Amino acid sequence: MPHAPSLPSLPAVGHGRPARRGVAVWLAGPIGLDAWGVMQDRLAWDVSEPGGRPPTIVICEPERSITIGRLGSRRDLDLPDEELARRRLDVRFLGRGGGAILHGPGQIQIALIAALEDLGLDRNDAGGCVERMEAGLEGTIRRLRCGAARDSGLNGVFGRTGLLAAVGMAVRRGVVSHGAWLNVTRVADTAPDITHRIRTAAVTPRGPVAMSCIEADVQRRVRLQDARSALVEQLVDAYAFPSSHIQSGFPLPLRQGGDSREVFRSVG
Repeated sequence: MPHAPSLPSLPAVGHGRPARRGVAVWLAGPIGLDAWGVMQDRLAWDVSEPGGRPPTIVICEPERSITIGRLGSRRDLDLPDEELARRRLDVRFLGRGGGAILHGPGQIQIALIAALEDLGLDRNDAGGCVERMEAGLEGTIRRLRCGAARDSGLNGVFGRTGLLAAVGMAVRRGVVSHGAWLNVTRVADTAPDITHRIRTAAVTPRGPVAMSCIEADVQRRVRLQDARSALVEQLVDAYAFPSSHIQSGFPLPLRQGGDSREVFRSVG
């Protein structure tokens, strides 16, 4: 697939634009679907306030599940309800871009929550935000010595064996949320054919594109910590943040579903 065109330079400070702020990067552990939704809403509210929270990136491990964005539907899953129940795969519809995505071990989940103007973009430039996310993902994959390509007609980053990184972002009132998913090791740990039964990417002239992973492309072991380190560096570069502040944990206390026990604690 052809590479996407090179990204235009971010506008310089001036012409009424405030000085850009650095990004807070949180390296977190596992997070459930319910807590993921709570986190998105709370952080989006915080960054939308005047002088509120600076741009925030949360890198975490998703719960084993399938989520479907605004471009997808239940028809994208060639999996009957009985099989989904047997595999214990929860299916959730989310208000993000993109289609159906399989989540699980071996995948890195990236949430970017920021006002577009804090990213140096116009308030309505959702496309520019997606382009920079894809650029960061492509750079990450290449840093791991794996070939990567983008296609101007499709979202995501592709490798030799399929879709290596899926993108699904949402913009509301000038604030971006959700983000992307990078497949480092094989996510489909229950059956080798499950990714081909989930139509994640659009159908190309060569047929549908299934999800794959970096390890499948390079045929060697890739450590998740190496992927996370490369991801932070490449995202900071793609969005041209003036500085980054890296912390461990979650940026706010979260509770899992109806359980009153606090299961995530912010650190730093």
